Amino acid sequence: MNRLLAHRAAPPLFFLLALAPLGWLVAGAVNDSLGANPAETLIRSTGDWALRLLCLTLAITPLRQLSGWHALLRHRRMLGLFTFFYGALHFLAFAWLDMGLDVAAIVADIPKRPFILVGTAALLLMLPLAATSFNGAIRALGAARWQALHRAVYAVGLLAVLHFFWMRSGKNDYAEVMIYAAVMAALLGWRLWWRWGRPARPAPADLKRG
Repeated sequence: MNRLLAHRAAPPLFFLLALAPLGWLVAGAVNDSLGANPAETLIRSTGDWALRLLCLTLAITPLRQLSGWHALLRHRRMLGLFTFFYGALHFLAFAWLDMGLDVAAIVADIPKRPFILVGTAALLLMLPLAATSFNGAIRALGAARWQALHRAVYAVGLLAVLHFFWMRSGKNDYAEVMIYAAVMAALLGWRLWWRWGRPARPAPADLKRG
């Protein structure tokens, strides 16, 4: 599996798979096949894919630790950037299709509706993560500072789930929300356990004495 994930064809394949939902939405818009409310479909679908890709991005480290597929790390940056891309499309679709790109109305509306407020906060938190997702930023910030900054992705995850929860609460539809909340809780719980709760490995000297 590591060999397949490290193959030179893997990055283009990941890129095309991540871009496929946008292609489906564009094709649906052109063919007028997005249902009775195409604007709502575009807004919600881009948000759904942002959340799905965020979960996939956060799942890469646990999958690598559990499976030993270290080549997965080669694709985490791309998935993270696509997460921001779909999040930005989600906000743009809302600003355009729901608010008519009226900047004053958008700014006034954000603090009035909690689910829009937390969604906007999640997108703004993703902005510095996307802006520093290249090797030059790691060198400029230093590895420790860069890692500390990118831990904000878990705050993004919690805000995204809260955004989804408040959005669905108007229709009392919580089934999908609970799935994403469980996935996010498992991913965050794994990270906390891996860092603080797992048994420490014996030092080499202890192994020799044993």
